[in-house]
Amino acid sequence: MVKVGIPRGLYYYKFSTLWESFFTELGAEIVISDKTNKNTLLEGANNCVSEACLPIKAYYGHVINLLGKADFIFLPRFTSISKKQYICPEVAGVQDMIRNSIKLMPRIIDTEINLRKSEKNSWLAAQYTGEFITKDKQKIKNAYKNALEAYRNERQVMKSGVLTDEFKQEIGSMPLRVIQKRSTNITVAVLGHCYTVYDSFINMELMRKLRDYGIGIVTLDMLDYRESKEKCRELDKMLFWDYGTRAYGGSIQLIENGGIDGVIAITSFGCGVDSFVIELVEKKIREESDLPFMKLVLDEHSAETGFCTRLEAFVDMIVRRVTHENNVSSYR
Repeated sequence: MVKVGIPRGLYYYKFSTLWESFFTELGAEIVISDKTNKNTLLEGANNCVSEACLPIKAYYGHVINLLGKADFIFLPRFTSISKKQYICPEVAGVQDMIRNSIKLMPRIIDTEINLRKSEKNSWLAAQYTGEFITKDKQKIKNAYKNALEAYRNERQVMKSGVLTDEFKQEIGSMPLRVIQKRSTNITVAVLGHCYTVYDSFINMELMRKLRDYGIGIVTLDMLDYRESKEKCRELDKMLFWDYGTRAYGGSIQLIENGGIDGVIAITSFGCGVDSFVIELVEKKIREESDLPFMKLVLDEHSAETGFCTRLEAFVDMIVRRVTHENNVSSYR
């Protein structure tokens, strides 16, 4: 049986169900790298250029973790996952970076994911990928159809605040938006790329910490992407980055829908996309709402003590506002 290794990093946190279902349907054995840990980042940082962001370094570590365990390593080349918009250039080029810096790599399945012009290109990507495992085109077509259905079902479930088993292992088993509250009825929106929001080691267990505080959580995956795209029409032109649309349009949804008491934006040091997007989102939130906003910047040198101190202060402020000062602005 053919073994396919999948690094537990970057867009694995968005498309894991799609990929795993697809390869399983084709009869391949899937090997997932271990969860992100200290050694993952150390190995990744030692083999990656120092200028790369934290998620890229972690991705390197996950690839190294798979060496000797699989016949192929699946490293999809993301160009675009939505019409007329693009993905971060580091994510788009990480396959070439890895191929030229990590020795003794097995064969790489470097499928390009480019939906900029048409979502039909996803089928072409699936066909190319499937041919590494089998030449039976009908089998590939059926596997793609079933995997796509599983993925869409998962996305629909996540919009209701319920996570997949994979994500439950990362941040705890309780649903996000419907977490059982303790003494308060507080909900916080956590904005960030899927690979920072759902990787509990990279974000220092942010989601678990919020859950332990009794805080309900809303993520971008729980918001309607089409509505986010529509909300972005207020800008002079559409945002170049897919994540920008999700974050900016999502922030407008959060403001208009209400039901949240604060916003936390998590970003990686050196992220070029976030350096623009987060500033745009923060400006929008501060100008059109009185929601408390906090930005947390992460890298491999971040100290958890300082991280926890800031988080505790933010939560305490929100609790105080909700229980005693809910008519007082959080700024100015």
